[in-house]
Amino acid sequence: MARKRCYNLNTNMPKKETSIINHNHGYRLKYKICVSGAAETGHCVAEALERAEEIGREIAKRGLVLVTGATTGIPYWAAKGAKAEGGIVIGISPAATKLQHVKTYRLPVDYHDLIIYTGFEYAGRNLLLTRAADAVITLCGRIGTLNEFTDAFEDQKPQGVLLGTGGTTELLPEIIEKAHRGSGKVIFAREPKDLIDKLLNLIESEEAKNGIKGRVI
Repeated sequence: MARKRCYNLNTNMPKKETSIINHNHGYRLKYKICVSGAAETGHCVAEALERAEEIGREIAKRGLVLVTGATTGIPYWAAKGAKAEGGIVIGISPAATKLQHVKTYRLPVDYHDLIIYTGFEYAGRNLLLTRAADAVITLCGRIGTLNEFTDAFEDQKPQGVLLGTGGTTELLPEIIEKAHRGSGKVIFAREPKDLIDKLLNLIESEEAKNGIKGRVI
């Protein structure tokens, strides 16, 4: 007698999922560099905006990501420079929405790949901005720039200061000396390319020291 074969005709049975494991660990996170500086630049040296644009270009040339406060002035020109080199630019806005960003704060949206709307106004935005970055570069600034510098200083964040651009930035060496809190992780330079080269070395040495450079879990 022929044996009967039984077939499961229930096509609604859930299919067994196949998990895909990505073994390609060649990818590494890009360093995010915040550029901090004055939104109003009337008090800065004549070459300040040109220097900011050059900083943005140098960041993009190295495959780094520029992070700004999504504002005018120094950060805007840095974003312009980065986009000219095909770089990635992320903005951190004090506004809660794009509408508020444009209509209330009167801030730009061009030269950015994306803008994150925090709704935390300027003081809250400043802290998120510096903490979102791996390092902070400071050019000609005012009080807000000084606030971002001290936020990053307290967090022991690698920082680069481009001297010769004017504003509160020129006071930073004296402030650090008189504050009696140590030198922090701050480097100074007068040329954008030199500053970024030194800052990258500082970032990598800090990560190596902390055991997280190129870390793969």
